[in-house]
Amino acid sequence: MKYRFLGNSGLKVSELGLGAMTFGRETSEQDSHRLMDRFVEAGGNFIDTADVYSAGGSEKVVGTWLKTKSRSSIILATKTRYPMSADPNDLGLSRKHILDAVDASLKRLGTDYIDLYQVHCWDSKTPLEETLSTLNALVQSGKVRYIGASNFSGWQLQKALEISRRMGWEPFRSLQPQYNLLCRSTEWELVDVCLNEGLGLVAWSPLRGGWLSGKFTRSLAQAPAGSRIELAEEKGWDESWSNYNNEYTWQVIDALMVVAEETGKTPAQVAINWLLQRPAVTAPILGVRTMAQLEDNLGGAGWALDPQLVERLDQASDVPLPYPYNEIAGAQLRR
Repeated sequence: MKYRFLGNSGLKVSELGLGAMTFGRETSEQDSHRLMDRFVEAGGNFIDTADVYSAGGSEKVVGTWLKTKSRSSIILATKTRYPMSADPNDLGLSRKHILDAVDASLKRLGTDYIDLYQVHCWDSKTPLEETLSTLNALVQSGKVRYIGASNFSGWQLQKALEISRRMGWEPFRSLQPQYNLLCRSTEWELVDVCLNEGLGLVAWSPLRGGWLSGKFTRSLAQAPAGSRIELAEEKGWDESWSNYNNEYTWQVIDALMVVAEETGKTPAQVAINWLLQRPAVTAPILGVRTMAQLEDNLGGAGWALDPQLVERLDQASDVPLPYPYNEIAGAQLRR
């Protein structure tokens, strides 16, 4: 597996990251350890979790595995923002919650530092200066090596970067947004901010919860039994069957299946490889539950789609730009 710098930092991460959201929830601790072992064996060094995953359970699973490994060889990422209890201060991006949360994460992970500490989503209730100054202090203390953001809009990310620049604070080095063939809106502003400001883009849900895995075709009347999409329908998650059973989804999947057949790769491998070739992308985060899924996903790296096939997927997944992006794009063509 190849390695890429995380934005304009000097940190190298594997071109595929391993997401730990299923660990301790859909995947047992023993099986989670096996997945991480296989990922490292394949050359991966970048593991991403969050305190809210399984209410801290995911971090604990990663922590017990980490005890048997060389800590310095693993780039460990986690996040904070979402509520961890009913306590009114046990959520958000206030100084209190961040400081409490990072210590709790360090304890669960069984380590004295976090390589990449990410804010999980924008917090409109906390002054941005409070959040950024606290993150800067964590870097200075050594508890955190780098900081990143997840689930920010373009203006929110740019504002955070400008404040850190003006104050001389440690800036965000990465952004973790949803990005896949069924979610191209990330390109409207966020990709440009990352390119202009030197942030690494770490894409979550590269297969959109399994929709791009090859398991779903037009012939299906409902989500396959036991699939994540079936669970999403029951839980009301965003990647549910109700939300994605539409012509646009099937149009994208049709093109994906054809390209997979032409390349001799699986649909999942093609979808991941498409992401690896997008501007600003450092590493898609693989979200797997089983060893078979991991083995398939690992095959998304180590090769490159032909530019003509990339263009075919681009066209199939393209959506009309909304205002003001359509107006701005049209104006550029008239110059």
